[in-house]
Amino acid sequence: MNNKEFIAALAKKRGMSSSETAKQVDALLEVMVERLKENDQITVSNFGVFEVKMRKERISVNPKTGQRMLIPPKLVPAFRPSTRLKDKFK
Repeated sequence: MNNKEFIAALAKKRGMSSSETAKQVDALLEVMVERLKENDQITVSNFGVFEVKMRKERISVNPKTGQRMLIPPKLVPAFRPSTRLKDKFK
């Protein structure tokens, strides 16, 4: 399902127009990104937790040349599903 299909399905379920639903989804994502940039956790009940994690530095090897490179640590977004969500897929 791509973004357009997701918005259409959500709009149909809520009885709203696709354009209004798209604006709400964009606003939701904008707020989530802002909060994650501030290193906040976002907990959505019965769904999961969005958070920012630190990826450790590591050594990578270019397979073509064999040259080793040090990749610095960086922050990456992560999602941890809730137990209730996990149970729905058993």
